[in-house]
Amino acid sequence: MSDKTFSAPDDLAAKPPKLLDQVVNRLRVKHYSLRTEQAYVGWIRRYIFFHDKRHPAEMRKDELEAFLTSLAVDRNVSASTQNQALSALLFLYQEVMGQELPWLDDVVRAKKPRRLPVVLTREETASLINAVDDAQCAFIARLLYGTGMRVLECLRLRVKDVDFARREIVVRDGKGGKDRVTMLPVSLQEGLRAKVASAIVQHKLDLANGYGEVWLPDALAVKYPNAAKASGWQYVFAAPSFSRDPRSGVVRRHHIDEKRIQRAIRAAALKAALHKVVSPHTLRHCFATHLLESGYDIRTVQELLGHADVSTTMIYTHVLNRGGRGVVSPLDAVQR
Repeated sequence: MSDKTFSAPDDLAAKPPKLLDQVVNRLRVKHYSLRTEQAYVGWIRRYIFFHDKRHPAEMRKDELEAFLTSLAVDRNVSASTQNQALSALLFLYQEVMGQELPWLDDVVRAKKPRRLPVVLTREETASLINAVDDAQCAFIARLLYGTGMRVLECLRLRVKDVDFARREIVVRDGKGGKDRVTMLPVSLQEGLRAKVASAIVQHKLDLANGYGEVWLPDALAVKYPNAAKASGWQYVFAAPSFSRDPRSGVVRRHHIDEKRIQRAIRAAALKAALHKVVSPHTLRHCFATHLLESGYDIRTVQELLGHADVSTTMIYTHVLNRGGRGVVSPLDAVQR
């Protein structure tokens, strides 16, 4: 028998992961959300194909700016979309490829225009919510308006984060990874109690059928192995069917799809004959504006919304139902 040590041929040796796989791995190490992961990978792929599949290591500032310019000129994307594409490419060069190149700091971000939010009057808000045909979506619409939550914050609500005794809802891992507390409207308390009870019953049925495990953030599933099957961690607004996790491939029950809420709100706006552009997020704007109209302190509203800076909340003072900054028109003064 030969004493030669066996060595694998070069083509059988372990190959380094492809560039986009490296991007995905780095995003997950840094705990970026699935949506951010999908968006960043999409922009990096478009960037590579835009330059005829050249490797990013071969490209510099001119190629990057040519791609961003094409987005603005040829595709007419918004400033926020253009900046998202730039953030994806900066992540690629700095975090994945480890290139701290001087030209990266010289790339100018598109200036995002300052726009006032669309706000409905109290009467319009009531008409919108009453026009929602889907009972589940109608309840969620009331909860969005009654608490100021973002739509995904609402849909990701867990059983354990609803405190009926204190009449409050804990919003976990909101924008910027922050937790906050908002009120539980008295008028929705019994309805939400019924939703929680229904979610627990559904969970028991899932457990009996060999399922019942829910997605847990970060490494909680490792730290608390039994938490994924605990009733407290289940979604209040669980999906009617199972789905496959796009990352792990595990089949389990997730929360209902936000597109269902978006479609229901758009249909309700048409039914209510509202001429304003309305989305589920509009209800959050209405929540803030109507609280300020009622005389609540702007700092209180800031905390309920989870804004890091009060200047973000200040935008609602410009859309209060008192005309431009509450100033009386000189025409109205003359005709009194």
